[in-house]
Amino acid sequence: MSALCGVLVAGFLVPAVVVVGTAAHGTSQLFGQLPSELTVTAPGQVTKIVAADGSHLASVFDENRIPVPLDKMSPNIKNAIIAVEDYRFYEHGGVDSTGILRAVVSNLRGGRQGGSTITQQYVANVINDHAVAEGRHEDVVLNGQQKQVSHKLREMKLAIALEKQFTKDQILEGYLNIVFFNRNAYGVQAASQYFFSTDAKDLTLPQAATLAGLVNGPALFDPVAQPEASLKRRNLVLGAMHQHGYITEQQHNEAVKAPMGTKLNAPKQGCAYAARAQYFCDFVLNQVLNDPALGDSADIRANRVMRGGLTIRTTLDPRLQGAAQDQVDATAGPNPDKWGSSLVTVQPGTGQVLAMAQNSRMLKGQGAGFVTSYNFNVDAADANGNDLGGAGGFQPGSTMKPVTLAAWLGEGRPTNQIVDASRRVYPLDHTWRSTCGRVTGAYNDAELGFGAARSLQNDEPYWYRRMSVREGVYQSINTATFASAAGLSDFCNIQRAADALRLHRGSGKDMKLDLSTLGNLLGGENVAPLTMASAFATFAANGTYCAPVSVREVTDSQGRKIAGQSQDCRARAIDPDVAKAVTNVLQDVLAKGSGANIKDGTGSPIKLAVPAAAKTGTNQYNSQTWVVGYTRGLATASFFGEALNDPSARLGRDVWVNGRHYASVDGAYIAGPQWAYYMQKAADLYDGVAFDPPPRHLITG
Repeated sequence: MSALCGVLVAGFLVPAVVVVGTAAHGTSQLFGQLPSELTVTAPGQVTKIVAADGSHLASVFDENRIPVPLDKMSPNIKNAIIAVEDYRFYEHGGVDSTGILRAVVSNLRGGRQGGSTITQQYVANVINDHAVAEGRHEDVVLNGQQKQVSHKLREMKLAIALEKQFTKDQILEGYLNIVFFNRNAYGVQAASQYFFSTDAKDLTLPQAATLAGLVNGPALFDPVAQPEASLKRRNLVLGAMHQHGYITEQQHNEAVKAPMGTKLNAPKQGCAYAARAQYFCDFVLNQVLNDPALGDSADIRANRVMRGGLTIRTTLDPRLQGAAQDQVDATAGPNPDKWGSSLVTVQPGTGQVLAMAQNSRMLKGQGAGFVTSYNFNVDAADANGNDLGGAGGFQPGSTMKPVTLAAWLGEGRPTNQIVDASRRVYPLDHTWRSTCGRVTGAYNDAELGFGAARSLQNDEPYWYRRMSVREGVYQSINTATFASAAGLSDFCNIQRAADALRLHRGSGKDMKLDLSTLGNLLGGENVAPLTMASAFATFAANGTYCAPVSVREVTDSQGRKIAGQSQDCRARAIDPDVAKAVTNVLQDVLAKGSGANIKDGTGSPIKLAVPAAAKTGTNQYNSQTWVVGYTRGLATASFFGEALNDPSARLGRDVWVNGRHYASVDGAYIAGPQWAYYMQKAADLYDGVAFDPPPRHLITG
């Protein structure tokens, strides 16, 4: 028999078995030249994205695998695998010569039996996993005709070496965690959940026998696709378990009679299937995939995320997220016209993104929302051109007016100073005093013209008069904003204030927000809601700007921190006294200005139980409307309007939204109640103390 095997299968016989003939001699030489060490690393695992409290948001993976220790696996699965695949597992040294001889005889007789031990199979799986992890898919070698003598010899030598490095239980644990059961299930835990909706530790005897039977032919013995073949295979495994003393005859007989009892639980991966906050999840995932801390190239980073078993802990507060999602879904109701509604909240003083919601869905059938992949709340791309999945922002309208107010206050001018809001024309040759160069952005001492503003319009006709800067802001009067800008000693201070607040275009390219163009003082360029919320959070934090942070930390499968966003705050981005004075004026917006029109269905004002400040905003088409407001602890941008098309594509006039007619849509009418109802639920969860009073000289002069 040894001579026959030496001729037929050469290296299938290890040195412990006598091999003869020229073929055997050549094989022995090859065996001696093969590597004797195998680097065993964790196989591809599931990466989890979780909220700030650790609750699950989503999973992403190339291979659905959830490693578990051996003591968290049912004895049934361990015994079943050993009985059917390698009943001498605890006796041999990695390669079983008796098993090889038995396999050769069986195959010569027309049977189907492999000669590989569990250790050899584990080696083969590790080798293949390394090839996949490195992108060498062409090097993956499966069992059957694809596997040559050289492959078997390599497995054998590495198996012998592996047995000297690890205990039997460690090898069995590694094998059960790496082995392929189904394209939806790698490893016994994922297989248990997929086929039976249970954990590996709770597998019954029939369930364990079914899974053990699968590894020899995942497609041939699939209990769903091939139930008859799977049943026969399961019963064969049960027979082997009885034969080798793992179960009694009674246990065998009862298990054979048991139904298959599959209960499929297909894994859903990706942010589209997130338990909540799908768009926030997608925003986070894009940022992680763009993070050089995970690798020098996009391919390396993607491979690490999809196979690394990482845990991405985010800043999301599920309490706020639930309230935000409920509110945006309720705002537009059935919404046949596909109006977009969104809310995004950041924490002043930290920049942490606490909630991000919108009334659309990523996939059909997920709810009443219309389907889009675009995130209404964020930029289309970052400053480096890396995709963020955003819609690219919307026209913020009058929510930009506090920027001009900040420039006014920054020059030491009080809010009660009177300006001429009756003026509607600023001709091309009007002198705008500025130290900013319009075209290049360079600083100089020239007084440059910034274009003509002809026949400026306010929303209502009776505001063309002299008024205080304060009144001009809280009543949202366009001509007052231009009069304030014209009264500055340096028009460039508006640009400086916008830059300090990190306001930028949402397009992801050429992101500079150019406030040397007069129309942009009234919010003519697209800005993302997250950018607006972060800017207003600066006022709430008394001038400290914090860049948005959504990723607290990324840890590897061993729990070691490998990446994450650091808090990026700049104290005194805006002078603290200026920020306090802006807040003081924006409180009047809610008390007696445009924000006083934020009302419920009965016409009663919707008020918060804690001090708050806000600004309304509406574009010229009434198609993109806003309220951006804050307490000491939360800053939230609320948006309602045309989210997917050009803002001029339709007018927000003479429209029906959620069963109510609007002659024209204003920021206070829909985005306003959305903001107020949500903040009523959220504000008490964070700091709600009174704002610091501004210095008297910035109020009354």
